[in-house]
Amino acid sequence: MIKALKKWWKYLTAKFNKSFDEKADPAVQLEQALREAQDQHRRLKEQAANVIANQKQAEIRLNGKMTELEKLNANARQALIMAADAGKAGDTAKATQYNQAAETIANQLIQVERDVEGLKTMVIDAAQASDQAKAAVQQNSRILQQKLSEKQKLLSQLDQAKMQEEMNAAMSQLQETVGDDVPTLNEVQQKIEARYAKAKATSELQDMSVESSILEVEQATANVEAQSRLSELRTELGLDAAPAAAPAAVEQPKPAEGAPG
Repeated sequence: MIKALKKWWKYLTAKFNKSFDEKADPAVQLEQALREAQDQHRRLKEQAANVIANQKQAEIRLNGKMTELEKLNANARQALIMAADAGKAGDTAKATQYNQAAETIANQLIQVERDVEGLKTMVIDAAQASDQAKAAVQQNSRILQQKLSEKQKLLSQLDQAKMQEEMNAAMSQLQETVGDDVPTLNEVQQKIEARYAKAKATSELQDMSVESSILEVEQATANVEAQSRLSELRTELGLDAAPAAAPAAVEQPKPAEGAPG
């Protein structure tokens, strides 16, 4: 049961993150990323400063121990000299006292020498850590500068991407239905083409009607001429007993509707 709940939680988290990334503004995310990089660089500098400060403190302690060591060496020599002078003078008590003092100083000297060796190792380690910290800061500083210099480039690319997306959306709308009461470009094109085809067909039919009327007129004219010629022939042959009646006037066909007069 617990394992199933963990799976569901991970699934929901991944789904939420995906939805958030899809809806988030890249410009805002870029600012967040740069701000986070600057904060990381600031924290890195603080850590490096602490490392360098530890090195400086170790060096200060080492220098102090070295000074103390020199002082103890000088005191030990002086005690031995004074013990020797007291022995030469026959002052055994003073000689013993100075020798005991020299021995105490020698014990202190041994302890300080051990401290100096330990501090030397500490200073070496601190110096290496300090160098590494400085190198890390320098490297991260270069990376941060590159990110800052790329900021304007990325913002410019983002603006270009937005304009291209808007252009793509506008172009796609030319091929899609804008709304229920607005026709598409293809529908308007088909309607115009249909009207043009119908007008063209009507014009052709009108042209055919005019041509038919002209043919009828020409045929009627030919009939009149034929009847006149036949009348002349009958007269020449003496076949007409009475004057031939004048041929009836041929009714001229009316021009077709819509044709030129």
